[in-house]
Amino acid sequence: MRRSPFLSCLLVAASALAQQGPGPDTLALGRIHLRADAEPVAALAWDAQGRVIAAGAHAQVRAQLEQRGRGVREHAFDGVVLPGLIDAHGHLLGLGSALLQVDLVGSRDLKEIRARLRTKARALAEGDWLIGRGWDQNDWPAQEFPSAADLDRQFPERPVWLTRIDGHAGWANSAAMRVAGIDATTPDPPGGRLLRDAAGKPTGVFVDTAMDLVQARLPAHDRAWRRRALVAALHAASAAGLTGVHDAGVSRADLGLMRELADEGALPLRIYAMADGASAALDWLCKEGPYRHPGGRLQMRAVKLYADGALGSRGAALLADYADDAGNRGLLVTSEAALRAAIERAAGCGVQPAVHAIGDRANRIVLDAYARLDRQQRMALRPRIEHAQVVDPTDIPRFAELGVIASMQPTHATSDMPWAQARIGAERLRGAYAWRRLLDSGAKLALGSDFPVERVEPVLGLYAAATRQDARGEPADGWLPDQRMRLEEALDGFTRGAAWAGFAEAEVGSLEVGKRADFIVLTADPRDLRGRALLTLRVKSTWLDGERVWPR
Repeated sequence: MRRSPFLSCLLVAASALAQQGPGPDTLALGRIHLRADAEPVAALAWDAQGRVIAAGAHAQVRAQLEQRGRGVREHAFDGVVLPGLIDAHGHLLGLGSALLQVDLVGSRDLKEIRARLRTKARALAEGDWLIGRGWDQNDWPAQEFPSAADLDRQFPERPVWLTRIDGHAGWANSAAMRVAGIDATTPDPPGGRLLRDAAGKPTGVFVDTAMDLVQARLPAHDRAWRRRALVAALHAASAAGLTGVHDAGVSRADLGLMRELADEGALPLRIYAMADGASAALDWLCKEGPYRHPGGRLQMRAVKLYADGALGSRGAALLADYADDAGNRGLLVTSEAALRAAIERAAGCGVQPAVHAIGDRANRIVLDAYARLDRQQRMALRPRIEHAQVVDPTDIPRFAELGVIASMQPTHATSDMPWAQARIGAERLRGAYAWRRLLDSGAKLALGSDFPVERVEPVLGLYAAATRQDARGEPADGWLPDQRMRLEEALDGFTRGAAWAGFAEAEVGSLEVGKRADFIVLTADPRDLRGRALLTLRVKSTWLDGERVWPR
């Protein structure tokens, strides 16, 4: 059969491309840390697929590339290169939603809350819900929960729904409660609580599962809005210097959005998605098995479960009463039996369980459930406790003994320190935000931020871990200073620790030969900085697979 001239040209071009190989190697020069605890080297090289092929002295690395004979393109970095930082616990759609709604983070009183709401309301159509997130009554002068009456004068007819900063409480005005059909006869749902006045009338604050009573009536966001929110979150995370995020609680629909972006080559970071245990995602994982996108930037092989609520809204499950609320020991969002069954089902499906546990009772329940699993099964699953915020000191050694990863967020400690002792008393602080005790016991730590509960920038987590101080440098010696980490340990928690927690230690977490060329370029070396100087660090660029993803 005679070939056409066009087909002959195509065959010649394909042959030439095959002889040329996959493309040139890249040589990067600068001050380059291959690991969190390593001294810098002068050169790093990766191939056209974005995998590290050499690192070390400039002359040595260049000689290796010349031997390969594939050509070299060169970058000289004006800054300090670190392995890409991975946030081991965040919420991308939550961050994106927060970016598109009323931002209440940092509001210092009700007057400021109302001013921010008024600004947003001017851009809405009459009757539209006014939705926001980020309030924290602990930052206000009286440190008391708000009420519907605090919103009703300004918004008597427009429904208002405002989620607390930790996502474990919501605040509605009377119009929103009318839409939801909530009155004094509405019972507390299992795992939740409506705050009430002396006459039993709901005040407008809903804790944990009680939030669903209002949220079920919120106008649904369409797919286009959710995609826009996801893209906004991905941009913010990449700009902050993150090359990976463990997204804690992803529905199948949201996984579909992420997959769509991955198919388009539009994911600027790696997402380790945890299925939302309250959705059908775990059923799907058990049926289909772990999901991994062929591009290597999206996978789902874990499930996010909930044991309790949050400390700030007094929903964390404690072994004894709250020090500032006699008779209240918090909430189990999931019953002990149901949680144990969910963990055992996930384990039977080969799915990594990751359980939200903040109070000492919740942490003990989760550790007890993990102890029921076969040891070999536990080692294969790498079970996680998300937050591990208040742990009875007798339970701390059990993390290492059981092979349980403590997925913790350093900025929670510096955000909570003004009121944590009032909540749980001085004695229980010995096991609270106890990074040092966990590390010294041999536990593996994976560090994150829990954005949008906290800010997305990992530099803030490094600072909090190393100083246990707020942005003003207070308290002078750090809060519970014996629990500080060394900066190298904090960096390790955001790199190799997070990589281990996501079964990705052979791919990311350091810039060793064979791993992916995921890294960031900073304005300075964090190991040269002390105290508040860490907060001056800025991200100059973020790279994935050897290609710059931020700024684009």
